[in-house]
Amino acid sequence: MPSVLDTHAWIWWVDGDRRLSRRARATIERAGARGELFLSLYSVWEVAKRVEKGQLGFDRPLDEWLDAALAAEGLQIVDVTRRLLVDSCRLPQPFHGDPADQIIVSTTRSLSATLVTKDARLRDYAHVRTVW
Repeated sequence: MPSVLDTHAWIWWVDGDRRLSRRARATIERAGARGELFLSLYSVWEVAKRVEKGQLGFDRPLDEWLDAALAAEGLQIVDVTRRLLVDSCRLPQPFHGDPADQIIVSTTRSLSATLVTKDARLRDYAHVRTVW
């Protein structure tokens, strides 16, 4: 089954962070090996925004980290299209108001995928499959 990485899961996977659960790591590795591992381009914006605000930092300049992180084996980038943006505003309610989460969930649903996320709000959302 295809898998979509939530932004934090992508960061933790790329950086080898122990906060990534074993189950999440195994899901990522299986999906990557099948060519079914996806990341919303919006996650790139989210990372850049967090760096801009001083909420996130890396061991190298942002562009270098992004180049390496986006080249991770098996990872495919999903563009943010007009359809995804509009569909993100039509998610079944109730859904919390975080626009990044709306776009990532919309991306996951459009691919009939599973979302890899630790976010309890997303794991509790009945209209998207998740794993952690």
